[in-house]
Amino acid sequence: MAYGSFEDLEVWKRACRLAVRVYEVLQDCRDYGLKDQMTRSSISIASNIAEGAERDSKAEYIRFLHIAKGSAAELRTQVYIAHRIGTLKEEPTQSLLTELKEISKMLHGLITYLKPNP
Repeated sequence: MAYGSFEDLEVWKRACRLAVRVYEVLQDCRDYGLKDQMTRSSISIASNIAEGAERDSKAEYIRFLHIAKGSAAELRTQVYIAHRIGTLKEEPTQSLLTELKEISKMLHGLITYLKPNP
C-alpha cells in the first residue's frame, strides 16, 4: 500500500467528512456537554489516523489506528444516546452510524494489512 501522505488515505478523507457532518448536525444542539464530546470524538478519528501515519514505526502507526477505531466506537455510542434522548433525528442517526461502521471496517482492514505476518 504505497501512499505519499495520510491525506491520500480514503479512510482519513471519510473521517474528515464525518467530523464536518457531526458539526453540521449538532449546529443547533444546546446540550453543550454532549455536543463537545461528540465533536471531540469525531475529530479524534481523523487526527489519530494522521498522527499515526506520521510516526516513525509501523507499530506506532497501528497503535494510533486502534485509537482511531476506539474513537469511532465512542462516537457510535454517543450517536445512539443522542438519538434516544431526542437530540438526533432518525436520518442523521442512521447515516452517521452507517458511515462510522464503514470507517471502523476500513481501519480494521488497514490494521490487518499493516500487522506483520506471523
